Amino acid sequence: QVQLVESGGGLVQAGGSLRLSCAASTATFSNYAMGWFRQAPGKEREFVAGISRSGSSTYYVASVKGRFTISRDSAKNTVYLQMNSLKPEDTAVYYCAADRRAGSYTVTVARDDYDYWGQGTQVTVSS
Repeated sequence: QVQLVESGGGLVQAGGSLRLSCAASTATFSNYAMGWFRQAPGKEREFVAGISRSGSSTYYVASVKGRFTISRDSAKNTVYLQMNSLKPEDTAVYYCAADRRAGSYTVTVARDDYDYWGQGTQVTVSS
């Protein structure tokens, strides 16, 4: 069982930046592909960004590409989501997730392929 704890959310003005962190309670962090999802009120949880076990592959949803960057630090068992040029439509609860079955260079996109989820952190972007 892996526990994921997100942090770094908050209230920011449009155009601002936030960095989300997700700490994983596992000694085998490098065995997991990681992803960030978000869920706005009344909407389904959607994929935002993913990173492979090796860290060499990343993938982003089109709406955040060029503004968000996902990265991982195996020494700290942590995955990050750097969010720049934030827009009001980025407002949502952000969740990190871990996939224990992905290949070394595979980015997991499908929500149902993830095995573990954090509790989420709220990001609010004001206009």
